[in-house]
Amino acid sequence: MLARLEKLLSSRQFELGITALIILNAITLGLETWPQAIEHFGGFFHFLDKAILTIFVVEIGLRLMIHRLRFFADPWSIFDFTVVVIALLPSSGALSVLRALRVLRVLRLISFVPSLRRVVGALLEALPGLGSITLLLGLLYYVFAVMATKLYGDAFPQWFGTLGESAYTLFQVMTLESWSMGIVRPVMDYAPLAWLFFVPFILATSFTVLNLFIGIIVSAMQSEHEATAEAERAALHEETESVTMEVKALRAEVAELKTLLVAQAKTSQDGSSS
Repeated sequence: MLARLEKLLSSRQFELGITALIILNAITLGLETWPQAIEHFGGFFHFLDKAILTIFVVEIGLRLMIHRLRFFADPWSIFDFTVVVIALLPSSGALSVLRALRVLRVLRLISFVPSLRRVVGALLEALPGLGSITLLLGLLYYVFAVMATKLYGDAFPQWFGTLGESAYTLFQVMTLESWSMGIVRPVMDYAPLAWLFFVPFILATSFTVLNLFIGIIVSAMQSEHEATAEAERAALHEETESVTMEVKALRAEVAELKTLLVAQAKTSQDGSSS
């Protein structure tokens, strides 16, 4: 019974069915933000949401029954379990904010789509390198924020009055959002050489450090792709080896059977001669 259930849960048809339910649930959650849709179909949306959640709970329960403690050895299973548990939390009263967390069920697509799993795996592998780049970016921010506060805090307190305000303004400058006409040029009216401060900051952050982020992520995704390709090649090699061994075994049996037939024919011929 458990073996049949496990085969059902791991089948492609079942995974496609769960994926379709996740997409349907995502659509209904989006429609619930539309007042006109709630007015006409609110009851149906509520029923559909409960039905899909029930299916998810049953699915998680069956997987727990089949795999038991091994269920928690798989990070993706833990992820699915956490998402479903969050959806089961009460969403009334002080916990009404948890209603917004129901949309997290959409993230279950990650665990059912192999390509998405590979992307997330690559991002997780890139975290150590990203941490180092984040530390470098933080140091640059701290240095430039302190300098900006001391240089322009008195003249522009709304932008550089405190260390926090300077850091936020520099973040806007780094994203290149209205950095020239909105911030730098007004500052240059006060301090004409302010470009000597802001241009190196942009070069160091927007064009250098952020590109390092991209480089590390691309490298991690390439490594993940190569690892997947290597695993597929290894599986294909093992399958080829297995087929080769079976062919050799069949050849040996055929040769043995041929020898046996020749011996029987020779025996029959000797008997006929006598």
